[in-house]
Formats: sequence, structure tokens, C-alpha cells
Amino acid sequence: MIVVVFRARLRPDADMAALGPLYEEMYGLVSQIPGFLAVKDFTAGDGEAVTIVEFDSMTALEQWKQHPDHLRAKERGRKEFFSEHSIQICEEHARY
Repeated sequence: MIVVVFRARLRPDADMAALGPLYEEMYGLVSQIPGFLAVKDFTAGDGEAVTIVEFDSMTALEQWKQHPDHLRAKERGRKEFFSEHSIQICEEHARY
């Protein structure tokens, strides 16, 4: 399993009315990728948002990474919504 951890902080001027529909659009697209397993979102007490996305393979993740609408949304995120963000890609080695 491949786990993607997306961490971000919103810009003070982020247009939340635009971010919500964009998120829903991206969820609709990623859920159609063969090998997509799950997505969960959390917000920490300090305001940091964390999204965890699970794929069954790197092939599935690569399809998502290269999806044209996802690339467009990532660019919008950098320009319009997030003051900082990071992405970690992790491979499962064991499950307990």
C-alpha cells in the first residue's frame, strides 16, 4: 500500500467558498482511479490540515499525480489556498 500524507496551512485570504467545491471535484476524480483505496482529512488544533490518501500501488498513485485536473488543482492550491504545504509518499512495510 502507498500512503500519501498531505499537510497544509491555509492562507488568511483563502477563498473557502471556492476550495470546498474544488476538494469535492478532486475527491470525485481520485475515487475513480483504479487502485484508490481511501482518503481521510484531519485538522490539528494549531490549524494545520492533514489529508491521508491510500492507494494499492505506485501505479495508481502515478495515475493520480499525472491527472490533468489534479495538476490544475495543485497549481491553484499553491497560488490561491495554501500558505505552506508538504507531501510525503510512504510505502507500507508492515501492518499490525
